[in-house]
Amino acid sequence: MLKIGLFGTGHLGKIHARLILELNHLYTFVGFYDPNDTNAEFASNELGLKRFTSIDELIQAVDVIDIVTPTLSHFEIASLAIRNSKHVFIEKPVTQTNEEAIKLRQLAQEADVKVQVGHVERFNPAFKNALPYIDNPMFIETHRLAQYNPRGTDVPVVLDLMIHDLDIILSTVKSTVRRISASGVAVVSETPDITNARLEFDNGCVANLTASRISLKNMRKSRFFQKDAYISIDFLEKSAEIVKMTTLEVEPDPFDIIFDLGEGKSKKKIEIFKPTIAGGNAIKEELESFAESIVNNTVPIVSIEDGEYALQVALQIMEKLKLNGNLIKENI
Repeated sequence: MLKIGLFGTGHLGKIHARLILELNHLYTFVGFYDPNDTNAEFASNELGLKRFTSIDELIQAVDVIDIVTPTLSHFEIASLAIRNSKHVFIEKPVTQTNEEAIKLRQLAQEADVKVQVGHVERFNPAFKNALPYIDNPMFIETHRLAQYNPRGTDVPVVLDLMIHDLDIILSTVKSTVRRISASGVAVVSETPDITNARLEFDNGCVANLTASRISLKNMRKSRFFQKDAYISIDFLEKSAEIVKMTTLEVEPDPFDIIFDLGEGKSKKKIEIFKPTIAGGNAIKEELESFAESIVNNTVPIVSIEDGEYALQVALQIMEKLKLNGNLIKENI
């Protein structure tokens, strides 16, 4: 049984706390650290968790730490834990800067500990069920739109929302990003509230991403276009649709959808189906998979390298926004 400590019991931290308690066959929940008395009171009184008043004291008492604190503190807590040979689950974005992410990766390699980054959409059941059908996509379009919530405006929309789709794209396109362009508009906060980015890869793939936190409705959809196939994923509704074209070898059924490519070319049959999506809690699954990677000594599904790559591209997008005249806080 892995002894785990939680850092941060805010909105998302409370969710992590409840799920860790449910995973009592994998984790022994030792306690938490949070300097915020209101958050701490809830975690202690409502969830029955032990409060630690020292970061170092909690790290020394556990095998694994779960960091669900503001990004500004990620590096300090994670690096201290790694130097003490503790495994680290860390919410996205992995750190505040590229330099911190690189240093954290190096420390983890030296200490030979597991680090998993909380890019939770990798565990979304719709994505997991659609993933086997995604094969060398050449055009990807994503929309991640959220209704306005003042709680999230202290973080740039690229790091808060778009980074989810960046991680998904970077995990499915097996090529290097060659060129990035971006534009955005700051509507209600000091940084762009709606942003569009275009990624061009060495293999010719193009990804077009839109993220907004001032929309009238929530949307989290991605579409993947590849040779003879189109895959649509709704991360919010947890559904997927696969459209495939196959060469017609026999006489078609009267109800078949046929695509005629012209004289001298084989006809294509269009097949449309929706894979069965099993229910599940993505956050619970990522915490469960992290425990399994530690016990089985395997690479976490979302590794420190994955988190570093997503952050690197996200920060490059933010630099493009700055060059285009959009206001970005200099300390980000």
